[in-house]
Amino acid sequence: MLQVKQELLGGLAAGLDKLLPGAGDKAAFESPKAAAHGDFACTAAMQLAKPLKQNPRQVAEALRALLLEAPAFQRWVDAVEIAGPGFLNIRLKPEAKQQVVGEVLSEGPSYGTKPANGKKMMVEFVSANPTGPLHLGHGRQAALGDAICHLYATQGWAVWREFYYNDAGVQIATLATSTQLRAKGVKPGDPQWPENAYNGEYIADIANDFLAKKTVHADDREFTASGSVDDIDSIRMFAVAYLRHEQDLDLQAFDVKFDNYFLESSLYSTGKVEQTVKQLQASGKTYEQDGALWLKSTDFGDDKDRVMRKSDGTYTYFVPDVAYHVGKWERGFSKVVNIQGTDHHGTIARVRAGLQAAGVGIPPGYPDYVLHTMVRVMKGGEEVKISKRSGGYVTLRDLIEWTSKDAVRFFLASRKADTEYTFDVDLAVSRSNDNPVYYVQYAHARICSVLAAWGGDVASLKNADLSPLQSPQAQALMLQLAKYPDMLAGAAADFAPHDVTFYLRELASAYHSYYDAERILVDDEPVKRARLALVAACAQVLHNGLAVLGVSAPQKM
Repeated sequence: MLQVKQELLGGLAAGLDKLLPGAGDKAAFESPKAAAHGDFACTAAMQLAKPLKQNPRQVAEALRALLLEAPAFQRWVDAVEIAGPGFLNIRLKPEAKQQVVGEVLSEGPSYGTKPANGKKMMVEFVSANPTGPLHLGHGRQAALGDAICHLYATQGWAVWREFYYNDAGVQIATLATSTQLRAKGVKPGDPQWPENAYNGEYIADIANDFLAKKTVHADDREFTASGSVDDIDSIRMFAVAYLRHEQDLDLQAFDVKFDNYFLESSLYSTGKVEQTVKQLQASGKTYEQDGALWLKSTDFGDDKDRVMRKSDGTYTYFVPDVAYHVGKWERGFSKVVNIQGTDHHGTIARVRAGLQAAGVGIPPGYPDYVLHTMVRVMKGGEEVKISKRSGGYVTLRDLIEWTSKDAVRFFLASRKADTEYTFDVDLAVSRSNDNPVYYVQYAHARICSVLAAWGGDVASLKNADLSPLQSPQAQALMLQLAKYPDMLAGAAADFAPHDVTFYLRELASAYHSYYDAERILVDDEPVKRARLALVAACAQVLHNGLAVLGVSAPQKM
């Protein structure tokens, strides 16, 4: 139906230009709030009323007359109705809606996607420090980040996934000290145990493997323990490698893969931080005060100037962030998205200010940010807060083990990132229509069961005569299929994977309604093939949408 819509938009643009030259550039259709109002809506008459100095209803009547004369409208539109102060409601002919079935079956996995646009983008997400297992905040980042990557890939972008982590600093020192104490036999609760040490049982596991002189392998490193409890450097490097391996297992269980792991330490070892500071100083946007180096970030919209280099000579944490993002731009990523917790909100203005001050051609508003809230977990009607593995929070792997990768991905992507979310474990494992991922997957499996019972070649359905698809339920399902490409484009533009989950639930509902209304495997061969083509197209779009979320589309349940 994409071609149908484009033809109708062309007819609308021509009609608008006749009413007011140049108005055709803003030709657009909206989805009516109620299905009974039609298939497309147009508000152009109300927008043109003021420049034309006419009543909106009069403009709507003139526009309606022009549309009814347009060849595309005569071919594809059943009626154009005026409602309210000047809305135009457009009702399509059944054959217009039927076009989408052939489009889906012909394009298959590519339906809804756009050709490569030659642009590169980076999505940085998870970015957990190697000091413990991945918690649910990291899980929400993984679900959101990976889905956003898939969304932008459908829009023609070459997408790069990057994981950034701090491999130095106070937290790493605390990890090393905690592991060293466990290796020496000191445990939480003992008088010698520091208040800020890490208490999870995973620390004891690291200590035991260190004493056993084991070798650990992670995606980005490998290290063999010395086994000496006094060798703090070896303990630190072993612990980091151990936890990077543990995080790799978490990510593998979640089926998330990264193109690159970027070390914060490399920004210092390669001189990138010093180079960036010199660029900022050369721009004239810094000054010395009280022994510290300051950035004039208020020149770029920040609420106050920010210290870059403290009086003791060390850099504040936003300086390597600026250096890192200068590097992203220099690597050719014209669009960059950072998925982070809401506690990072305060860094946005200062990082963007630093990038503008650097004077390297980075546009304002670079990078984009998606900030997410934390996740609460309910199980058995009670909130779950403690995990033995972590010593203080439910881990991503806990949640996957309690439910499934599919449920965790779908659930964690099903709300706006900045919306509080409660993950209901009992709902996630239930085989009921109240469980959204089950409801959607069951629709796909149900169609696969029908196609298997038929036993024919699905590819042959591309050429089926679709004229028997006349019922209200069939037309509603086809219209839902036609919404998929625009939904993808909108979800990508808004960084909104939750739009995909809502769409899939609506599509599954439309299919279930259709299945309940019409028997598919009837004796009448043309009718049967038309109905099979429709449900096969529905299965394809369900599969495509679930793939965007990283969720499987089972053939049996």
